[in-house]
Parts: sequence; C-alpha cells; structure tokens
Amino acid sequence: MDRALRAYMEVLRLVRKLPQETRPYYSKYARENFVNYREVEDPMALDELLRRTYNHSIWVLQKYSVSPNSADGLKKVCCG
Repeated sequence: MDRALRAYMEVLRLVRKLPQETRPYYSKYARENFVNYREVEDPMALDELLRRTYNHSIWVLQKYSVSPNSADGLKKVCCG
C-alpha cells in the first residue's frame, strides 16, 4: 500500500507538468484508477499495475511533449 501511495504522489507531481487545461482531467483519472485498485494486495498484481502506471505516464508525458525524464521518481517507485 505504501508503494502505491508513493506512486500516486509521483503521478500527481507529473500532472503538474502537463498543460494547465489538461491537469483536472488527468488528476481525476489518476485518482479514479488508484481508488479502483486500492484493494489489491497480491504483490505480483501490484507490480503489474505499477508498471502499467509508469508506462501510461510516459505515454501521457510524450503526448504533451514533456520530457520522460520527469518520471524518474515514478520509475524508482514502480520499477525498482
């Protein structure tokens, strides 16, 4: 759970790097997804969800021409 909360915090930091008009959508999207999966306790399932979180975050950053290096903190949390 602690790892998931750290990932959520990192995702919200990344949302602040997006264009202002997109921030409400992506912060709501992130919250909904983290809330939907808050019951996951299986370590393998959590690892997979966090990997997907990182990959999707990279995709969104690239979509808005934000350097993927911005997600280094998230990578440490999600991918070890």
